[in-house]
Amino acid sequence: MTAHAIPGWSGLAAAAVLAFLSGCASVVGDRVILLPQADGSPSALQVSTSGGQRLLLDKPYAAAELRDGRLLATVSSAQAVRDGYGALLAQQPSRPQRFTVQFESNGNRLTPGADVVLAQMRAALANLPAAEVVIIGHTDRVGSVESNDRLSLARAEAVRDMLVAGGLPRTAISVAGRGEREPVVPTADEVAEARNRRVEIKIR
Repeated sequence: MTAHAIPGWSGLAAAAVLAFLSGCASVVGDRVILLPQADGSPSALQVSTSGGQRLLLDKPYAAAELRDGRLLATVSSAQAVRDGYGALLAQQPSRPQRFTVQFESNGNRLTPGADVVLAQMRAALANLPAAEVVIIGHTDRVGSVESNDRLSLARAEAVRDMLVAGGLPRTAISVAGRGEREPVVPTADEVAEARNRRVEIKIR
């Protein structure tokens, strides 16, 4: 069987050996189970055979089984997955932890409420001896695209420098700036939307 994540969905699925899939992958075994997302967001997976049979799995614990060359839709459950694959599920790496800090307008100065988030982030890092951190900066739509690209990167680098000053190796951190391209709140050009002036930090 082959499994394809559906564009526009953030699908996670498990095969009989609980090998997690993304994009397109060949499944070793005769069963695929779609597991629920940890945050409750929808997911979907299309399963197909070399003979051209296809099934769409779009609900938690929907399953596909290959029996006598035929692809059949079945349904599993949380209990069945725990009973059958509990030991393998326990070996999964922990999901990334995400944090967001906000910035004042036209600069890389954090808003006062960022201190609480930074403290939570440092506590999370203390429990990860070999942490990997991805930091992505964003802006609102005030200013040119080029200047916002530079500003978003400067914001991400400012957060990185705080973490490095706290003892995290620079090599464990990657930074990027997305400028005004990925707003939390879509706005017209030149609108100063505070929620879009942010840095997102992913830790794993």
